Amino acid sequence: MQSAVLGLALLHGGETFSWSEWKVYPSFMAGWLLLGGAYFLAIGPLRHRFAGASPVSARKVASFTAGLLMMFASLQGPLHELSDYFLFSAHMVQHLVLILMMPPFLLYGTPDWMLRPLVRRRWGYLAARAITFPLIAFALNNIIFLAWHFPGPYDLMMRNHNVHITMHLMIMVTGTIMWWPVMSPLPELPRVAPVLQMVYLFLVGIPMMVSAALITFSQSELYSWYVEAPRLISSLSALEDQRLGGVIMWVPGGLTLWLAITAVYFRWTNRERIEDEAVTLSQPRVNRAGLVVPPVTGVR
Repeated sequence: MQSAVLGLALLHGGETFSWSEWKVYPSFMAGWLLLGGAYFLAIGPLRHRFAGASPVSARKVASFTAGLLMMFASLQGPLHELSDYFLFSAHMVQHLVLILMMPPFLLYGTPDWMLRPLVRRRWGYLAARAITFPLIAFALNNIIFLAWHFPGPYDLMMRNHNVHITMHLMIMVTGTIMWWPVMSPLPELPRVAPVLQMVYLFLVGIPMMVSAALITFSQSELYSWYVEAPRLISSLSALEDQRLGGVIMWVPGGLTLWLAITAVYFRWTNRERIEDEAVTLSQPRVNRAGLVVPPVTGVR
């Protein structure tokens, strides 16, 4: 078995690794270019074909572009080689980006009018409403994530490229669905209330943290693929690499969700402050001279 793993490693770059070595994977590049091309065509020359399509702000375009670049950096180039053929810890970095970091940028950068055709028909709306319902979105993401990190399915997808592609597609899609109750760009499928967003994000992290703890404190190697893989860092054993991967899932993964919770909190309190100020300005008030000052008009 070790010779088979070594053979795959040699086929995809050998026992050595170089940060400057970039390989092109046609299956990924085709999907990535299709996604990016469709977006930029939709916001550019084809925008007039969408009903109510307003211009997309530079901030949204930058956000979607950042999401595309995260996808590219995760699934093409050095991180891909490290995660697929050498280090479990690198694979956890890859999954962290694809599930917790990339989807919010893609969702924020997508204008509502681009997605509206998907929910125009009743069956499309009902299906989208069902899978983006917070409980369903939570369950889909965590079930898919946890299922693929059991040793059996994990080693299967590491040994079968088509299964590996399927896994990446599944975690990216369910990761995006998971973020929907917090980052929805479509009023027809609205975000939940800010307080519920914070509770939801806190709960989302619990299954991942439990899984990370089990991996981190395991007394034996769980994934035979990395046991048999070439040791890129001689001082880092397969068990130590596995524990490092668990810590990456646990700490940076948890911090990412807490940063999102913090962002939701400040966005919520800022909106509340603006609304309170608007109400105050819309009411008549008495100045120091005892004169009634009429409300400020035109306050939104």
